[in-house]
Amino acid sequence: MPVVRLTIEYDGTAYHGWQRQPAAATIQGTIEAAIHRICGEQAAVVGAGRTDAGVHAAAQIAHFETKASLTPDAWYRALNAVLPADIKIITADLVPASFHARYSAVRKRYHYRILNRPMPSPLERRTSWHVPHRLNLSAMRRAAAALIGTHDFRAFEAADPSHAATRDTRCRLMRCSIRRHGDVVAVEIESDRFLKYMVRNIVGTLVEVGLTRRPAADAARILRSRDRRQAGVTAPAHGLTLLGVWYGKSVRSGRRGVVSPRAI
Repeated sequence: MPVVRLTIEYDGTAYHGWQRQPAAATIQGTIEAAIHRICGEQAAVVGAGRTDAGVHAAAQIAHFETKASLTPDAWYRALNAVLPADIKIITADLVPASFHARYSAVRKRYHYRILNRPMPSPLERRTSWHVPHRLNLSAMRRAAAALIGTHDFRAFEAADPSHAATRDTRCRLMRCSIRRHGDVVAVEIESDRFLKYMVRNIVGTLVEVGLTRRPAADAARILRSRDRRQAGVTAPAHGLTLLGVWYGKSVRSGRRGVVSPRAI
């Protein structure tokens, strides 16, 4: 059956995350309902990442199999006609049957937005974490530098007693940049894979460094500890956006990777 790949942009505020749930609105469930409405199929839409409740995406990637004879352009138009205003399809194309939105991905990039000024903003409340005290970006950057490379990131994973201690929790972090644009501090993190809450736990720790609640040298110590209790708070979900997903040559269809269609 043909495999359709979608690039999806969404505001996650009104949804209980990506993953389908029986009694809650989710991104996956809403798109699957839209496909059913268009062609009557019960398609399973597989996403590159299972974003949490309240998390947004500028370029989530997903795929689904279909028997329908619609062209990619027809899927693009039909889906956007029936999807709600807070979920839209940016691109649709056909890919080989070997393509898998999650397992074929070679790296992902997330963007975390912090409003760093005394007064909160009504316009930023859905997409930024308000931190009223001035952040020391130099200290945050020194802490972030210790995270670059291949490490065991168990200390930055969501605490979950059901997780087996033997699981692979090593990730290769390629980017952890911190920039200020006026009142907004942007943290971008790129890795070959991410553990649950990993980005939000890293950002929460970096903010504690920026507020001088812990030294920049703590980042390396936390990594070595492999203990979630050593890391900082979990940053709120609403400041996080999945910015882009990249794929290797073996699964490309017209282009090597998929990136955000716009800068955030």
